[in-house]
Amino acid sequence: MADLDEKRPLVKSEPVDEIPIPVAAAPPRPRRAPLVPRWVRLLLKLALVAWCWLSLRNYMRAKVDSVLEMHEARWLASALSDSRPAMLGHPHRRGKVLFGKKAEQKFLTVPNAERANAALRQYASKPHLAGSPGDFETAKDFLKLLQTELGVHAPSEPPVFSAGTPESRNATLSITKLKAPAAWIDTYYPVMNTPLDHSLEILDEDGNAVWTAALEEVADNTDPEAGKYYDAVTTWHGLSKGGSAKGKLVYANYGRKEDYDELVANGVNLNGSIVITRYGGIFRGLKVKGAQEHGAVACLIYSDPRDDGPVTSENGYAPYPYGPARNPSSVQRGSAQFLSIYPGDPTTPGYPAYENSTRTNATNIPSIPSLPLSWANAQVLLEEIKEGGQNRTISLVNNVDDKVIPIWNVMGVIPGHIKDEVVVVGNHRDAWVMGAVDPSSGTASIHEVIRGLGELLRHGWTPLRTIVIASWDAEEYGLVGSTEWGEDFVDWINEHVVAYFNLDASVGGSRFAALATPSLAHFVRATAEEIEHPTRPGKTLWDATKDHGVLTGDHVDAEALAVYEAYHSNATSDSTGVGLLGSGSDFTVFVQRVGVASNNIGFQATLQDPVYHYHSVFDSVRWMEVYGDPGFARHVAVAKHLGLQVVRLADSIVLPINTTHHSFELERYLDEVESIASATNLDVDFSGLRSAIRSLQKASLKLDHEKTKAEKKLRKLLRRLAVRHYLRRSLRRAACGLKKLLGKECAHHVDRDAAPLSGPHVHAEKAFECSSMRNGKSGLLPFKPRIGRAPAWAKEQREHELLEADADADAGAAAFGGKKHRFPVKKFKKAAKRVRAVNQKLKAFERGFIHEDGIKDREWYRNLDIAPGKWLGYGATTFPALTEAFTIEKNATMARYEAKRLQKLIEKLAHQIKV
Repeated sequence: MADLDEKRPLVKSEPVDEIPIPVAAAPPRPRRAPLVPRWVRLLLKLALVAWCWLSLRNYMRAKVDSVLEMHEARWLASALSDSRPAMLGHPHRRGKVLFGKKAEQKFLTVPNAERANAALRQYASKPHLAGSPGDFETAKDFLKLLQTELGVHAPSEPPVFSAGTPESRNATLSITKLKAPAAWIDTYYPVMNTPLDHSLEILDEDGNAVWTAALEEVADNTDPEAGKYYDAVTTWHGLSKGGSAKGKLVYANYGRKEDYDELVANGVNLNGSIVITRYGGIFRGLKVKGAQEHGAVACLIYSDPRDDGPVTSENGYAPYPYGPARNPSSVQRGSAQFLSIYPGDPTTPGYPAYENSTRTNATNIPSIPSLPLSWANAQVLLEEIKEGGQNRTISLVNNVDDKVIPIWNVMGVIPGHIKDEVVVVGNHRDAWVMGAVDPSSGTASIHEVIRGLGELLRHGWTPLRTIVIASWDAEEYGLVGSTEWGEDFVDWINEHVVAYFNLDASVGGSRFAALATPSLAHFVRATAEEIEHPTRPGKTLWDATKDHGVLTGDHVDAEALAVYEAYHSNATSDSTGVGLLGSGSDFTVFVQRVGVASNNIGFQATLQDPVYHYHSVFDSVRWMEVYGDPGFARHVAVAKHLGLQVVRLADSIVLPINTTHHSFELERYLDEVESIASATNLDVDFSGLRSAIRSLQKASLKLDHEKTKAEKKLRKLLRRLAVRHYLRRSLRRAACGLKKLLGKECAHHVDRDAAPLSGPHVHAEKAFECSSMRNGKSGLLPFKPRIGRAPAWAKEQREHELLEADADADAGAAAFGGKKHRFPVKKFKKAAKRVRAVNQKLKAFERGFIHEDGIKDREWYRNLDIAPGKWLGYGATTFPALTEAFTIEKNATMARYEAKRLQKLIEKLAHQIKV
């Protein structure tokens, strides 16, 4: 028991009846409301998640955009071209390749006023009449420009090829096979003429001269070039008839058809007369044609200051070179060709003027002599025939030398990825004397375009489509250089050329004007709206279409004003504000003979501008620098607009050709014909033609839908490819970084989306061989001998850069032909094929208006949609064959025939563009 007692724990004895005092519970604290409500916190969390998601998405989008910026051009080229494109950019340098908007932005930084002014001085400081030694010098200057800017090797002998030879034909026909830029000169051999001697006299009753005209212009050293070269090229009409004539003067106003009709209606007999007309309204050659057809023996054409608006001495303006008004001795030279019959070499209509070409009797040149006159001389003659005048006999001599004269077209090529789609841009180079405005302002602007394209090439740019640059010759004689090239390569143009951009004189005044086939009207205007106004901050180049000069005066000839307004109203008849192309410049063969979407841009003179001395010795550098474009901002604006159009169209996935706008314009043309027909007693049914036009409109709207879907699908696939490329590269780099953390080497990896490296950029290193191999021994050294460390290190670095560069630049190429890839190769190829099919239909649209039989009495012109008016020359006539069946032929049978012919053409076109 004692042991048990010892093991009992000691327990404090306490009274049994003592109860512990309970602890009082703390009262519950009142629950405080949260500072931020729960729903707000939920919203904040959701906003945070959304912000994170948006940030990640924007980050991914930026990265994918960066990938697209680097590779889009190559991927598009791989998809749209038949062969794998060459590597883009510098082969030893990684970086983004210029394409699309980036290329456009880079181009727009290049043209500048100082260089444009220098180019104008280079080309317009000396006479360079077509076929002259000065002309050939400018051809070589332009060739050198192309070689320098495009990176073309200059051979020891200039590449000058005689048209029709294998060298010349191969140069153009191989454009679609070129892999590097090229440049050359083609020589054609048209029949033209040069002046020998001329005179103009008033004779008394005995046949003695009582007045002899001073036919040459009068200039002094106030204008240095004009003073030096005032008689370098005499005043005469190119392609005019040589010979002499005597007769009484008859005044025929502007020499238009309606002017001659009025004379006949008033009983005036023109047989044996010498007609005197003033410039304006229509092409000068048609004034001579009208005189010839009414029995006149010669024609005189003078420059009338009434057509200069308010800028005359009557309104207090000093004549040039002391002020902005017309120099009274200035003379407008120019071609007397019947332009609306056919352009080009008069002796080879429809085929090229080779040195050994068979010649025909020309039907588009006059059979009576003509001379251009100054206002100073015209005043004397007009005094003779005014009421109370003596009306003495006039004697005219115009001796010329008709002969084959070589001319030189300069051609340059920038190969694109899509070899069989070609964009052509052209400007003529020849001038009647120095031609600072016509054409050298255009040459100066295209000089800046070429510099801009050269800068893009030096930054790794390759256009999606091939670009051809042309400097045409002998345009002034009658569009000769471009026409001969067009006739020489008509099949090649028809197959490959998707658009032609023309630049004649880029600056002659203050108002910007654009002419185009209606399918390019929206494109021309949209690009002009992206170029800054040359003189008014905050405005665009398109705003300059409303500009005018600041010179005013109280005395303005009402008739001259009406003719000016009528001409410009017709020129801007398209609903977009873009004018219609008739003829008068080098777009003619492309639009009228082949059917190529084309345009022509430039600043033109208004009646409030300083007088532009067209085709005169006063068309000089000084006039341009003082009056035409001081500061050369307009030259630069035109260069930017032209270059932007070329770059954008060359790089566009779907050609920016608006067939729907054109097809709806056709109905407006028909409304005009119906209006003309309603004023006659000719009964013609247009219901079939209108139905065909509406069928074309429906087909075009469906084509619009198809081209939108086709481009959207291809861009969607391009983006998927970019996402895939970015994710693969990111994962690869992450894995590489992890290996490095673990102390392992990260081998260089060529992207699985890249095609196998090949070509000139990657070379297998050949093992070093020693002399013992000759004895049948191994001979392979166990090491690679080096001569110094630096060369070997540099070589390794280059190989490393090549691998990285090709891995990036070729990324995705295998998606178009490789195997074992998850990317939808078939879908990509299908999408690309769909785009190509759309582009073929867009290219074919303008071709659809070409009819092989042409227009009555002028079959060279084959476009039944728009052509130069038979009695206009420059200006356009819509539905020309049908319209002239009413206005000129006044024949119901012919009108029905033309309506039916046009209907069939449009029905065929609707079927051709059907999707």
